[in-house]
Amino acid sequence: MRIDKYLWCIRLFKTRSIATDACKKGHVKMGGTNLKPSREVFGTEEITIRKNQINYKIRVLDIPQNRVGAKLVDLYRKDLTPKEEFEKTELLKFAKDHYRKKGTGRPTKKDRRDIEDYYDDQEGEV
Repeated sequence: MRIDKYLWCIRLFKTRSIATDACKKGHVKMGGTNLKPSREVFGTEEITIRKNQINYKIRVLDIPQNRVGAKLVDLYRKDLTPKEEFEKTELLKFAKDHYRKKGTGRPTKKDRRDIEDYYDDQEGEV
C-alpha cells in the first residue's frame, strides 16, 4: 500500500490529498529520509510524521484493506511517540500567550504600564 493511502487509512490525515502534500513537503520520514507519496509500506516499519509541530513516531503493524474506524486504528499501527513531544506543545502554548506580534496595534494601558515599569527598573539598576 502507498504511504499516503496508509496514513489516510489509519486516520492520521483527514484526506488523502493532505497526506500526499505532507509527504511532498518532507513531513513524513523513515530513517531520516523523506518519503515520496508513492512509497510502498510494509509491516514492522517505523515512520516519523511531523504534524501540528509534533513529531509522531509510529510502527506499522498491519496493512488495512481500506479506511478503518477510529476504534480499529490500533490494530494497524503502534504509537511510539515520546511524551516529551506533547510537553513541548504545552510550552509553545504558553510562549504564544506572552508574545506580542508586530503590527497588532497600539499597546493597551496594561502594556504601557508594563513597559514603564520595565524602564523604571532599568534606570534604578544603573
